[in-house]
Amino acid sequence: MSLKNKLKIAVIGATGYTGLDLVLMLSKHPRVIIKNLCASKNLGKDITFFDKRIKKQLPKISSIKNINWNNIDLVFLSAPNGEAHKIIKKTFYKYKQLRYIDLSSDFRIKDPLIYSKFYKRKHGAIKFIKKSIYSISEFNKNKILNYRIISNPGCYPTSIQLPLIPLIKKKLIYLKDITIDSKSGYSGAGKNFKRKFKHKNLYKSTFAYSPNSHRHMSEIDQEFMKYSKQKINYSFNPHLLPTFRGILSSIYLKVNKKSSAKIIRNELLKFYKNSKFIKILKLNSALGSGNVLNTNNCEISVCQTNVKDKIVIFSAIDNLIKGASGQAIQNMNLTFKFPETLGLK
Repeated sequence: MSLKNKLKIAVIGATGYTGLDLVLMLSKHPRVIIKNLCASKNLGKDITFFDKRIKKQLPKISSIKNINWNNIDLVFLSAPNGEAHKIIKKTFYKYKQLRYIDLSSDFRIKDPLIYSKFYKRKHGAIKFIKKSIYSISEFNKNKILNYRIISNPGCYPTSIQLPLIPLIKKKLIYLKDITIDSKSGYSGAGKNFKRKFKHKNLYKSTFAYSPNSHRHMSEIDQEFMKYSKQKINYSFNPHLLPTFRGILSSIYLKVNKKSSAKIIRNELLKFYKNSKFIKILKLNSALGSGNVLNTNNCEISVCQTNVKDKIVIFSAIDNLIKGASGQAIQNMNLTFKFPETLGLK
C-alpha cells in the first residue's frame, strides 16, 4: 500500500504504558503511518528511549502544538483524564475529516453528573457526549461507523462485560447477587502508581483497593443498564498483583432455573462463534492470564461449584492490550473497514 493511501495517525500520550504498547502495534500496522507522537515532557527524544521493543524509525516526541491537524485522519488520545475534552472541543468542527479514539475516561460516562461524582472533575465537553460511542469492539461492529468520537472502555469493565453481557441479554443468570473479584498487574494504575499506592512491599504482595468504590463501577453500571430493565446488584473488588500486566476477573453467579454451567458455556460459544479474539474454554477449565499476555485475546472459562445453583466464570485479558491499546486498534480497524485482526495478535 502506498504512503499516499495510508491512514495518517497522531498519538497523544505516547510515552505512558498504554501509549507505548499502542505505538508498538501501530508501528507494525500495514495500513497506517504515524505522523506525530506527543507528550507533555521529554520533547525531542526518540520513542525508543522509552521502549526498546519499537524498532521502526518514528517521529520524535513533540508537543501537541506541532500537529498539523489538516494532515491527520485519526488521533489516539492516551492522555490523562480531562485532556480529550480540551482537544476535541478545539478540533472537532474545524477539522471534519478527523476521528478520535479516546483511551481515557472522558467520554465513557454518558451522564456528566455521574462522571463528575466518580472522577472528581466537571465534564469539560458535555455537548460532545452524544457525538461519541462507548465501544467494546465485539458489541459495536456496525454502530461504530456512525461516530467520529470512539470511547475505548476501561480494562476491568472489558474483562467483566465480555462474559456477562451475553448472559444478561439472554436472562440466564440471577441479577440480584453477582460478586466480581478482579486482579490486575500494576501497570493498570499507570506510571505514577507508586504515588497512589503507599503500602509496603508493593512489588511482592497483593493489594485490595477501592472496595465497592472503584471509578470503573460507573462504567459497568451504565453498560449493564443497556441490557437489563431490572437493576443488577453486584459487588466489585479490584486487586493489584505484583506482576506488570494482565487481568483475571472471577465472577461468581447464581444461575436461574432454566440455566446451568453447561448452558451458559454454550451460549457464550454461540455468541462469540465469529469473534476472532474471544476464546471460550472447555467446561471447568483452569485459567490464568499467561496465555493472553501481549495479545488482544480474552479467554473465558465457565466452572461449576460445589453449590448446585452457583457457578464461577473466569475472564482473562491483557489490561494494556485488550483492555486498552489493542481494543483501540480493533476499534480503528472496524471504523475504517480494515480486517478486524489487522495489526493484532
